[in-house]
Amino acid sequence: MNNSQFNQLEKIKILSRLKRIEGQIRGIQGMIIEERSCSDIMVQIAAVKSALNQVSKMLLENHVNSWFNSSLDSEDIPQDMITEIMDLILKFVR
Repeated sequence: MNNSQFNQLEKIKILSRLKRIEGQIRGIQGMIIEERSCSDIMVQIAAVKSALNQVSKMLLENHVNSWFNSSLDSEDIPQDMITEIMDLILKFVR
């Protein structure tokens, strides 16, 4: 990701979520080995998909914010307008 930079807090949040997802994936593998019910496995897969969507949203938000912050003077576009734009984008990527 050359065009967007992460501050340390954002990087920690994203990596933490990805590590939890990694654990969920290992859990699903274990469920398959244990021959758990298909419905139980599918519930866990849905949870992983949702968690990955949240990571995608975090990445998108970071990218949009970094683009606005690096491309324009902060006085040109107020932060509340950037927040409103992000809210609209996130509503449509659900």
